Amino acid sequence: MSTLIGRLRSVLPASLVLALLGCTELPYYSQAVSGQWQLLSLRYPLEEVIADPVTPPALRQRLETARALRDFASTELALPENGSYRSYADLQRPYVVKNVFAAPELSLQPRQWCFPVLGCVSYRGYFDTLAAQQLADALREGGDDVYLANVPAYSTLGWFDDPLLNTFLNWPTGRLAELLFHELAHQRLYVANDSPFNESFATAVGGLGARLWLERHGTSADKEAYAAYMRQREDFMALVLAARDDLATLYESSQSDAVKREGKRRRLADLQAHYQILKQKWGDYPGYDHWFAQDLNNAKLAALNTYTYYVPAFETLFAQQDRNFAAFYQAAKAIGDLPPAARHARLQTLLSLPATGE
Repeated sequence: MSTLIGRLRSVLPASLVLALLGCTELPYYSQAVSGQWQLLSLRYPLEEVIADPVTPPALRQRLETARALRDFASTELALPENGSYRSYADLQRPYVVKNVFAAPELSLQPRQWCFPVLGCVSYRGYFDTLAAQQLADALREGGDDVYLANVPAYSTLGWFDDPLLNTFLNWPTGRLAELLFHELAHQRLYVANDSPFNESFATAVGGLGARLWLERHGTSADKEAYAAYMRQREDFMALVLAARDDLATLYESSQSDAVKREGKRRRLADLQAHYQILKQKWGDYPGYDHWFAQDLNNAKLAALNTYTYYVPAFETLFAQQDRNFAAFYQAAKAIGDLPPAARHARLQTLLSLPATGE
Protein backbone atom coordinates (compact mmCIF):
# COMPACT_ATOMS: atom_id res chain seq x y z
CA MET A 1 0.00 0.00 0.00
CA SER A 2 2.51 2.62 1.07
CA THR A 3 4.93 1.59 -1.66
CA LEU A 4 2.37 2.49 -4.29
CA ILE A 5 1.57 5.84 -2.73
CA GLY A 6 5.28 6.55 -2.28
CA ARG A 7 6.00 6.00 -5.96
CA LEU A 8 3.10 8.04 -7.23
CA ARG A 9 3.27 10.81 -4.64
CA SER A 10 6.96 11.34 -5.31
CA VAL A 11 6.23 12.52 -8.86
CA LEU A 12 2.59 13.67 -8.84
CA PRO A 13 0.46 16.00 -6.71
CA ALA A 14 -1.97 14.23 -4.39
CA SER A 15 -5.06 15.38 -6.30
CA LEU A 16 -3.80 13.86 -9.53
CA VAL A 17 -2.77 10.64 -7.79
CA LEU A 18 -6.31 10.20 -6.52
CA ALA A 19 -7.85 11.01 -9.89
CA LEU A 20 -5.68 8.43 -11.62
CA LEU A 21 -6.55 5.73 -9.11
CA GLY A 22 -10.30 6.18 -9.50
CA CYS A 23 -13.23 7.44 -7.50
CA THR A 24 -14.32 4.15 -5.94
CA GLU A 25 -11.01 3.80 -4.10
CA LEU A 26 -10.57 7.50 -3.39
CA PRO A 27 -11.14 7.27 0.41
CA TYR A 28 -8.60 4.45 0.70
CA TYR A 29 -5.87 6.20 -1.24
CA SER A 30 -6.66 9.52 0.41
CA GLN A 31 -6.00 8.12 3.88
CA ALA A 32 -2.85 6.42 2.57
CA VAL A 33 -1.43 9.66 1.16
CA SER A 34 -2.40 11.61 4.27
CA GLY A 35 -0.99 8.99 6.65
CA GLN A 36 2.29 8.67 4.78
CA TRP A 37 2.72 12.43 4.61
CA GLN A 38 1.98 12.82 8.31
CA LEU A 39 4.54 10.17 9.19
CA LEU A 40 7.21 11.86 7.09
CA SER A 41 6.46 15.23 8.64
CA LEU A 42 7.35 13.84 12.08
CA ARG A 43 10.88 12.82 11.09
CA TYR A 44 13.95 14.42 12.68
CA PRO A 45 17.52 13.66 11.55
CA LEU A 46 19.05 10.99 13.73
CA GLU A 47 22.22 12.96 14.45
CA GLU A 48 20.20 15.95 15.66
CA VAL A 49 18.09 13.87 18.04
CA ILE A 50 21.17 12.13 19.44
CA ALA A 51 23.00 15.44 19.92
CA ASP A 52 20.02 17.28 21.42
CA PRO A 53 20.64 17.71 25.20
CA VAL A 54 16.93 17.30 25.97
CA THR A 55 16.85 13.80 24.44
CA PRO A 56 16.36 11.28 27.28
CA PRO A 57 19.48 9.15 27.85
CA ALA A 58 17.61 5.89 27.26
CA LEU A 59 16.31 7.13 23.91
CA ARG A 60 19.75 8.40 22.93
CA GLN A 61 21.27 5.00 23.69
CA ARG A 62 18.70 3.16 21.58
CA LEU A 63 19.19 5.58 18.69
CA GLU A 64 22.95 5.06 18.87
CA THR A 65 22.42 1.31 18.72
CA ALA A 66 20.07 1.72 15.76
CA ARG A 67 22.63 3.94 14.02
CA ALA A 68 25.29 1.26 14.43
CA LEU A 69 22.89 -1.37 13.07
CA ARG A 70 22.08 0.84 10.12
CA ASP A 71 25.77 1.30 9.30
CA PHE A 72 26.32 -2.45 9.62
CA ALA A 73 23.46 -3.15 7.20
CA SER A 74 25.25 -1.31 4.40
CA THR A 75 28.88 -2.11 5.18
CA GLU A 76 28.51 -5.80 6.09
CA LEU A 77 25.19 -6.99 4.65
CA ALA A 78 25.34 -5.20 1.28
CA LEU A 79 21.97 -3.57 1.95
CA PRO A 80 21.16 -0.16 0.41
CA GLU A 81 23.07 2.90 1.59
CA ASN A 82 20.51 5.69 1.66
CA GLY A 83 18.57 7.88 4.06
CA SER A 84 16.29 5.14 5.36
CA TYR A 85 16.51 4.73 9.15
CA ARG A 86 18.74 7.81 9.39
CA SER A 87 15.92 9.78 11.04
CA TYR A 88 13.52 9.24 13.95
CA ALA A 89 9.79 9.80 14.39
CA ASP A 90 7.62 9.36 17.46
CA LEU A 91 4.08 8.54 16.30
CA GLN A 92 2.61 8.59 19.81
CA ARG A 93 1.03 5.17 19.19
CA PRO A 94 2.33 1.58 19.40
CA TYR A 95 1.94 0.73 15.71
CA VAL A 96 2.34 2.51 12.38
CA VAL A 97 -0.42 0.91 10.28
CA LYS A 98 -3.18 -1.67 10.54
CA ASN A 99 -3.05 -4.54 8.05
CA VAL A 100 -6.16 -6.50 7.14
CA PHE A 101 -5.61 -10.14 6.18
CA ALA A 102 -8.47 -12.37 5.03
CA ALA A 103 -9.00 -15.95 3.91
CA PRO A 104 -12.10 -18.03 3.11
CA GLU A 105 -13.74 -19.93 5.95
CA LEU A 106 -12.45 -23.29 4.70
CA SER A 107 -9.20 -22.34 2.95
CA LEU A 108 -5.71 -21.18 3.84
CA GLN A 109 -5.33 -19.28 0.58
CA PRO A 110 -5.13 -15.58 1.50
CA ARG A 111 -7.22 -12.97 -0.27
CA GLN A 112 -5.25 -10.69 -2.57
CA TRP A 113 -5.51 -6.95 -3.13
CA CYS A 114 -4.00 -5.48 -6.28
CA PHE A 115 -2.62 -1.98 -6.80
CA PRO A 116 -1.10 -0.09 -9.71
CA VAL A 117 2.71 -0.36 -9.82
CA LEU A 118 2.99 -2.45 -6.63
CA GLY A 119 1.03 -5.44 -7.92
CA CYS A 120 -0.95 -7.84 -5.74
CA VAL A 121 -0.29 -8.44 -2.05
CA SER A 122 -1.98 -10.60 0.57
CA TYR A 123 -3.08 -7.77 2.85
CA ARG A 124 -4.56 -4.28 2.76
CA GLY A 125 -2.85 -1.65 4.88
CA TYR A 126 -4.41 1.37 6.58
CA PHE A 127 -3.25 4.40 8.53
CA ASP A 128 -6.94 5.00 9.27
CA THR A 129 -7.84 2.60 12.09
CA LEU A 130 -11.60 3.04 11.65
CA ALA A 131 -11.40 2.28 7.93
CA ALA A 132 -9.37 -0.86 8.63
CA GLN A 133 -11.96 -2.01 11.16
CA GLN A 134 -14.79 -1.34 8.71
CA LEU A 135 -13.13 -3.46 6.03
CA ALA A 136 -12.47 -6.24 8.54
CA ASP A 137 -16.13 -6.16 9.65
CA ALA A 138 -17.36 -6.25 6.05
CA LEU A 139 -15.14 -9.23 5.21
CA ARG A 140 -16.34 -11.09 8.29
CA GLU A 141 -19.95 -10.40 7.37
CA GLY A 142 -19.18 -11.86 3.94
CA GLY A 143 -18.04 -15.10 5.56
CA ASP A 144 -14.25 -14.69 5.53
CA ASP A 145 -11.87 -15.31 8.38
CA VAL A 146 -10.13 -12.00 9.13
CA TYR A 147 -6.97 -10.98 10.96
CA LEU A 148 -6.54 -7.30 11.84
CA ALA A 149 -2.86 -6.79 12.65
CA ASN A 150 -1.02 -3.95 14.35
CA VAL A 151 2.09 -3.42 12.21
CA PRO A 152 5.17 -1.79 13.80
CA ALA A 153 7.09 -1.12 10.55
CA TYR A 154 6.89 -1.30 6.78
CA SER A 155 9.04 -0.38 3.80
CA THR A 156 8.39 2.11 1.02
CA LEU A 157 11.08 0.24 -0.96
CA GLY A 158 13.37 3.24 -0.95
CA TRP A 159 10.93 5.71 -2.51
CA PHE A 160 10.99 7.57 0.79
CA ASP A 161 13.61 7.62 3.52
CA ASP A 162 11.79 5.49 6.08
CA PRO A 163 12.44 6.66 9.65
CA LEU A 164 13.17 4.77 12.81
CA LEU A 165 9.93 4.69 14.80
CA ASN A 166 8.99 4.57 18.45
CA THR A 167 6.86 1.53 17.53
CA PHE A 168 9.91 -0.75 17.46
CA LEU A 169 12.94 1.20 18.70
CA ASN A 170 12.81 -0.30 22.21
CA TRP A 171 12.75 -3.89 21.04
CA PRO A 172 15.67 -6.05 22.28
CA THR A 173 18.74 -5.46 20.14
CA GLY A 174 18.60 -8.77 18.27
CA ARG A 175 14.98 -8.26 17.28
CA LEU A 176 15.62 -4.61 16.37
CA ALA A 177 18.45 -5.71 14.10
CA GLU A 178 16.26 -8.36 12.51
CA LEU A 179 13.49 -5.86 11.79
CA LEU A 180 15.76 -3.17 10.30
CA PHE A 181 17.53 -5.68 8.07
CA HIS A 182 14.17 -7.16 7.03
CA GLU A 183 12.81 -3.80 5.93
CA LEU A 184 16.00 -2.83 4.12
CA ALA A 185 15.96 -6.20 2.34
CA HIS A 186 12.68 -5.15 0.70
CA GLN A 187 14.59 -2.23 -0.81
CA ARG A 188 17.27 -4.63 -2.08
CA LEU A 189 14.88 -7.04 -3.83
CA TYR A 190 11.15 -6.92 -4.46
CA VAL A 191 9.14 -9.06 -6.90
CA ALA A 192 5.72 -7.75 -7.87
CA ASN A 193 2.74 -10.01 -7.16
CA ASP A 194 4.63 -12.46 -4.93
CA SER A 195 4.19 -11.80 -1.21
CA PRO A 196 5.54 -15.22 -0.09
CA PHE A 197 8.77 -14.67 -2.02
CA ASN A 198 9.23 -11.09 -0.81
CA GLU A 199 8.42 -11.65 2.84
CA SER A 200 10.32 -14.93 3.17
CA PHE A 201 13.37 -13.37 1.51
CA ALA A 202 13.26 -10.36 3.85
CA THR A 203 12.68 -12.57 6.89
CA ALA A 204 15.69 -14.68 5.94
CA VAL A 205 17.90 -11.60 5.50
CA GLY A 206 16.70 -10.22 8.82
CA GLY A 207 17.56 -13.39 10.70
CA LEU A 208 20.89 -13.98 8.98
CA GLY A 209 21.93 -10.38 9.51
CA ALA A 210 20.86 -10.28 13.14
CA ARG A 211 22.84 -13.39 13.96
CA LEU A 212 25.93 -11.97 12.26
CA TRP A 213 25.58 -8.65 14.12
CA LEU A 214 25.26 -10.41 17.47
CA GLU A 215 28.21 -12.66 16.69
CA ARG A 216 30.44 -9.67 16.00
CA HIS A 217 29.08 -6.91 18.22
CA GLY A 218 26.44 -8.28 20.61
CA THR A 219 26.82 -8.27 24.37
CA SER A 220 26.38 -11.50 26.28
CA ALA A 221 22.96 -10.29 27.40
CA ASP A 222 21.95 -9.47 23.81
CA LYS A 223 23.02 -12.91 22.61
CA GLU A 224 21.26 -14.73 25.44
CA ALA A 225 18.06 -12.75 24.93
CA TYR A 226 18.02 -13.41 21.18
CA ALA A 227 18.84 -17.10 21.64
CA ALA A 228 15.93 -17.45 24.07
CA TYR A 229 13.67 -15.58 21.67
CA MET A 230 14.70 -17.85 18.80
CA ARG A 231 14.06 -21.01 20.83
CA GLN A 232 10.62 -19.77 21.76
CA ARG A 233 9.87 -18.71 18.19
CA GLU A 234 10.93 -22.10 16.85
CA ASP A 235 8.64 -23.83 19.38
CA PHE A 236 5.82 -21.48 18.45
CA MET A 237 6.30 -22.00 14.73
CA ALA A 238 6.42 -25.78 15.07
CA LEU A 239 3.19 -25.73 17.07
CA VAL A 240 1.31 -23.41 14.71
CA LEU A 241 2.58 -24.86 11.44
CA ALA A 242 1.52 -28.34 12.54
CA ALA A 243 -2.00 -26.99 13.03
CA ARG A 244 -1.85 -25.23 9.69
CA ASP A 245 -0.81 -28.42 7.91
CA ASP A 246 -3.61 -30.39 9.58
CA LEU A 247 -6.15 -27.78 8.53
CA ALA A 248 -4.82 -27.70 4.97
CA THR A 249 -5.30 -31.47 4.75
CA LEU A 250 -8.80 -31.15 6.20
CA TYR A 251 -9.85 -28.39 3.78
CA GLU A 252 -8.55 -30.32 0.78
CA SER A 253 -10.41 -33.48 1.77
CA SER A 254 -13.73 -34.66 0.30
CA GLN A 255 -15.58 -34.30 3.59
CA SER A 256 -18.65 -32.10 3.87
CA ASP A 257 -18.36 -28.44 4.84
CA ALA A 258 -20.11 -29.21 8.12
CA VAL A 259 -17.50 -31.82 9.00
CA LYS A 260 -14.72 -29.44 7.97
CA ARG A 261 -16.12 -26.67 10.16
CA GLU A 262 -16.26 -28.94 13.18
CA GLY A 263 -12.77 -30.24 12.48
CA LYS A 264 -11.51 -26.67 12.19
CA ARG A 265 -13.12 -25.74 15.50
CA ARG A 266 -11.55 -28.72 17.26
CA ARG A 267 -8.09 -28.19 15.77
CA LEU A 268 -7.96 -24.51 16.71
CA ALA A 269 -9.14 -25.33 20.24
CA ASP A 270 -6.42 -27.97 20.42
CA LEU A 271 -3.89 -25.38 19.27
CA GLN A 272 -4.92 -23.06 22.10
CA ALA A 273 -4.62 -25.87 24.63
CA HIS A 274 -1.18 -26.91 23.42
CA TYR A 275 0.00 -23.30 23.59
CA GLN A 276 -0.79 -23.25 27.30
CA ILE A 277 1.37 -26.36 27.73
CA LEU A 278 4.14 -24.73 25.73
CA LYS A 279 3.99 -21.65 27.95
CA GLN A 280 4.70 -23.85 30.97
CA LYS A 281 7.86 -25.09 29.24
CA TRP A 282 8.85 -21.45 28.80
CA GLY A 283 8.27 -20.63 32.47
CA ASP A 284 5.00 -18.85 31.66
CA TYR A 285 6.67 -16.47 29.18
CA PRO A 286 3.70 -14.48 27.79
CA GLY A 287 5.27 -13.27 24.55
CA TYR A 288 2.74 -14.94 22.25
CA ASP A 289 -0.38 -14.36 24.35
CA HIS A 290 -1.39 -11.46 22.10
CA TRP A 291 -1.15 -13.69 19.01
CA PHE A 292 -3.52 -16.25 20.49
CA ALA A 293 -5.86 -13.70 22.06
CA GLN A 294 -7.97 -12.96 18.97
CA ASP A 295 -8.39 -13.73 15.27
CA LEU A 296 -7.04 -17.28 15.64
CA ASN A 297 -8.28 -18.41 12.24
CA ASN A 298 -7.34 -19.13 8.64
CA ALA A 299 -6.39 -15.52 7.92
CA LYS A 300 -3.85 -15.42 10.74
CA LEU A 301 -2.38 -18.79 9.76
CA ALA A 302 -2.15 -17.69 6.11
CA ALA A 303 -0.40 -14.45 7.10
CA LEU A 304 2.18 -16.37 9.12
CA ASN A 305 2.77 -18.68 6.18
CA THR A 306 3.41 -15.72 3.86
CA TYR A 307 6.26 -14.44 6.05
CA THR A 308 7.98 -17.75 6.79
CA TYR A 309 7.27 -20.48 4.24
CA TYR A 310 10.37 -20.06 2.04
CA VAL A 311 12.78 -18.89 4.74
CA PRO A 312 14.63 -22.25 4.87
CA ALA A 313 14.96 -22.16 1.07
CA PHE A 314 16.60 -18.74 1.17
CA GLU A 315 18.89 -19.79 4.02
CA THR A 316 20.02 -22.75 1.91
CA LEU A 317 20.59 -20.43 -1.04
CA PHE A 318 22.70 -18.19 1.21
CA ALA A 319 24.86 -21.16 2.23
CA GLN A 320 25.25 -22.13 -1.43
CA GLN A 321 26.71 -18.66 -2.08
CA ASP A 322 29.37 -19.22 0.61
CA ARG A 323 27.46 -16.92 2.95
CA ASN A 324 28.28 -13.91 0.81
CA PHE A 325 25.41 -11.44 1.00
CA ALA A 326 26.00 -9.71 -2.34
CA ALA A 327 26.20 -13.05 -4.17
CA PHE A 328 23.13 -14.24 -2.29
CA TYR A 329 21.10 -11.25 -3.44
CA GLN A 330 22.15 -11.87 -7.03
CA ALA A 331 21.12 -15.53 -6.77
CA ALA A 332 17.80 -14.57 -5.17
CA LYS A 333 17.15 -12.01 -7.89
CA ALA A 334 17.80 -14.66 -10.54
CA ILE A 335 15.08 -16.77 -8.94
CA GLY A 336 12.80 -13.75 -8.66
CA ASP A 337 13.25 -13.08 -12.38
CA LEU A 338 11.87 -16.52 -13.28
CA PRO A 339 8.22 -16.91 -14.31
CA PRO A 340 6.06 -17.54 -11.20
CA ALA A 341 5.69 -21.30 -11.66
CA ALA A 342 9.41 -21.82 -12.27
CA ARG A 343 10.26 -19.46 -9.41
CA HIS A 344 8.28 -21.43 -6.86
CA ALA A 345 9.48 -24.74 -8.26
CA ARG A 346 13.04 -23.57 -7.67
CA LEU A 347 12.23 -22.52 -4.11
CA GLN A 348 10.52 -25.86 -3.47
CA THR A 349 13.68 -27.61 -4.66
CA LEU A 350 15.72 -25.56 -2.20
CA LEU A 351 13.25 -26.46 0.56
CA SER A 352 13.82 -30.16 -0.14
CA LEU A 353 17.57 -29.92 0.42
CA PRO A 354 19.07 -30.86 3.81
CA ALA A 355 19.29 -28.09 6.38
CA THR A 356 22.60 -26.27 6.04
CA GLY A 357 22.97 -25.01 9.59
CA GLU A 358 24.90 -21.89 10.51
